[in-house]
Amino acid sequence: MLFGYDQGVLGAVIGLQTFRHDFNDPNRHQEGIIAGIYDIGCFVGAILAFMTADRLGRKGSICVGSWIMVVGTILQTSATEQIQMIISRLVTGAGNGMNTVNVPIWQAESFKSHNRGAMLIIQSALIAFGHPLSTFMGLASRQAEPSSFGWRWPIAFQGVFLIMILAFLPFLPESPRWLVQHGRVEEATEVFARLSGKDGTITDPLVLAERNDVVASVEEEKKLGTASWGEVFTEGPNRNISRVLLGAGPYMFNQWSGINSLAYFLPITFERNIGLSTQLSLIIAGILGIQYFFVSWLPYFFIEKVGRRKMLIWSSAACSFCMVMIAIMLRIGSIPCQWVFVAFCFLFFDVFSLGILPVSWMYASEIMPLRTRNKGVALGVSSHWLSNFVVVYVTPIAIDNLQYKLYIIWAVLNASFVPITWLWYPETARRSLEDMDEVFRHERFGLTKTRSPGTRTKEGGDGVIRRGDADIEILGDEKVHPAKY
Repeated sequence: MLFGYDQGVLGAVIGLQTFRHDFNDPNRHQEGIIAGIYDIGCFVGAILAFMTADRLGRKGSICVGSWIMVVGTILQTSATEQIQMIISRLVTGAGNGMNTVNVPIWQAESFKSHNRGAMLIIQSALIAFGHPLSTFMGLASRQAEPSSFGWRWPIAFQGVFLIMILAFLPFLPESPRWLVQHGRVEEATEVFARLSGKDGTITDPLVLAERNDVVASVEEEKKLGTASWGEVFTEGPNRNISRVLLGAGPYMFNQWSGINSLAYFLPITFERNIGLSTQLSLIIAGILGIQYFFVSWLPYFFIEKVGRRKMLIWSSAACSFCMVMIAIMLRIGSIPCQWVFVAFCFLFFDVFSLGILPVSWMYASEIMPLRTRNKGVALGVSSHWLSNFVVVYVTPIAIDNLQYKLYIIWAVLNASFVPITWLWYPETARRSLEDMDEVFRHERFGLTKTRSPGTRTKEGGDGVIRRGDADIEILGDEKVHPAKY
């Protein structure tokens, strides 16, 4: 929720007269810098994350990232000049960048394979909820004008989420895979038991089987020594560079879909494109965000059955169509077309939340090997934030200069995601993280044959994981592989 709130809060206050007065009425270039510097901070934080996550653990790194955000929030709230706002958003972004690396890894390493995707949908839905919350905070605070409280309070409100994170974090379990990797197998067994439900015990055969799978995987990787950055950028038997590129792809799909061209500046998009008042723009943006939140819950019910690939393909195609219609409506420019433009903005957010949004934040952590997972996901998240910076920086300028042509660019990019996903992206649904290691060991770089979800209905379920035409049969703690893949 904090992540989504952070992304939307500047767009909610940047159009307020008190904000513009306090920061000397920033021009389009300055608006882009104030908004986009946050993403540069997130990029820096994502790079820092690989230096802390393996040493401090997933929880420890999230704690560090949250405290950095506390400092950044205080600096933003007290800002009186543009340079202070820019530096403070850079600091806040660094903390958020660390968290956006560690949270998906922590979740992927902790959730069960048969419902991992569904659990990660909750994260996507809360991100979506952050947007309307920030918009309505901006709308409510607008009533405080001409006091600067009108823009300072929505920014300060980030601290409420940070207090909650820091208060509850000590009571949550560490990643069991990280514990195994650091020789704390007994603690990992207890965590696996806790995560298996109220009836789980450390002597439960399913708990022990899951632990043994992870221990075997870690032992195999330890034989190769500590992973270096050079290893991350080489192919090898684990197909490391292939996984890094495939993991970075959905993060970039997220940004180059054009979502943040709308999300960061949704109120001023309505103001500058179709001439709505500031108050009406905020109201419509808030209503859109609420719908976005509710629709983003829907994949919870079908993501494991449908799979990541189909959701990504259909979502990209639908996003492309929406952008085409948005461009056409802006080009015509009549009053009815302006309201059709608003309707397709609503629809774009809906179809984005049904595929690109959830898959982009789970895919990399599902396909990276434990040995290089932190570094690989950090690179993927870094690509996300660099792309985000470019999109956010150019949007205020592009709205004025390109107008409807901007949305044609987003339409073409969304369309390109369809063949890319179909050709190269293996399906991860209902497969454990260790199963995905097997997928990559037996598929070379190129067209994937792993196009359907696996068959795990629970850990230790029917014991067969289907991969194209090849099956792996699980017998106890051993895996019997077919001779041919």
